[in-house]
Amino acid sequence: MTLRSNFDRRGFLRTTGAAALGTLAAPSILRAQDGPIVIGHLTPRTGFLGPLGEYAVMAADLAAEEINAAGGIDGRELQLIKEDSVNPQTASTKAERMIDRDKVAAIVGEISSASALTIAQTVERGKTLFLNTGANSDALRGADCKRHMFHVETQNAMYVNAEGQHLLQNGLVEGKKWYVLTADYAFGHDLLAGAKAFLERNGGSIAGEDLVPTDATDFSSFMLKIRAAEPDLVALNLAGTQITSFFKQYGEFGLDFPVGGFGFDTAMAWAAGAQNFRGTWPCVWNHQIDTERSQAFTKAFTDKYGKPPENQAWGDYMAIQILAQAIRETKGTDAAAIIEYFEGPDAKFDMMKTREGYFNPENHQLLQEIYAITAVPASDAENEWDIFTTSGPLPAPDQPLESLIADAVGGSCSFSG
Repeated sequence: MTLRSNFDRRGFLRTTGAAALGTLAAPSILRAQDGPIVIGHLTPRTGFLGPLGEYAVMAADLAAEEINAAGGIDGRELQLIKEDSVNPQTASTKAERMIDRDKVAAIVGEISSASALTIAQTVERGKTLFLNTGANSDALRGADCKRHMFHVETQNAMYVNAEGQHLLQNGLVEGKKWYVLTADYAFGHDLLAGAKAFLERNGGSIAGEDLVPTDATDFSSFMLKIRAAEPDLVALNLAGTQITSFFKQYGEFGLDFPVGGFGFDTAMAWAAGAQNFRGTWPCVWNHQIDTERSQAFTKAFTDKYGKPPENQAWGDYMAIQILAQAIRETKGTDAAAIIEYFEGPDAKFDMMKTREGYFNPENHQLLQEIYAITAVPASDAENEWDIFTTSGPLPAPDQPLESLIADAVGGSCSFSG
């Protein structure tokens, strides 16, 4: 089931979503002696990543509501403390306050790789769990890894390997030249290194490249460079509202070189609109994935907020559900016990996809299927949300999930302590 065939903006499948997620007719929350379980939710709600952060907050609220409607976590109410992470320094300060003052059992969230690093350093000192839901940097799973940090969001290497296979199959790599635009911060730099390594392995070359400030809104100078270079592919390592601005101006300049990239959020496609969105992009999840639980989540979110969930929403929703599962399995909120559970062979998670996911004990990356979405012609878009089609899950069913993290950059992970 996809929104293309079942979407009604005023009442998308209003009748069964909560029941499908197991939240109706739930027992009341018991008055456990230990009191509520408090989780900190920390993510950017302003700036160029703000639109993604808002989806994250909505999904975190939905997850908490569903868990509490079903009786809480072993009878204990789940409470969220939510903050705007703003920037790396502020993110660290707020994480420290959540740990020291609010006594959170864990922190969930973040999108910026730079902020995720400062949060990770803070939680490591406080021996508190951090479930990263949006930061992709390979370095966070490599040289900058931390024992108390786990990654629900997929890492850059997974996107590069999945999207790279699509580009290879379509003859856009070997012997081809790319023009690359990269967001000028940790996420972009990391993704650029991965893209260059992929090109080198597969016989492609760089026609030109530029670093783009995160607050850039005018891409005209880059459009002129792209036009002059005449690349076979315009490869984007951009983030947040940068992508929306690029799409709109690319169309205005009348450029028609193929476009693709290695990191993407569906909210940016929706903001650009069917007339401007183009290319094929990797994504960790999208609302068209046709599994029972995925469609139930899409319906519940749409019923509550009047629009389908974005992949960032999925990430924060999943992180809270995964954390709740770990607390139930370990009978408490002890960080060491949960780490042992996450690293063990029995920790498997329903990812709303065709395979269960599990954490790689060597770097704490959640291994899972990912997808590719491809823009449809504007004339074929039946509503403002279904402006792309989705591939089946990647990798292929006969390939291990570990194949997605091959050739990751960012150094080796070595947990200390």
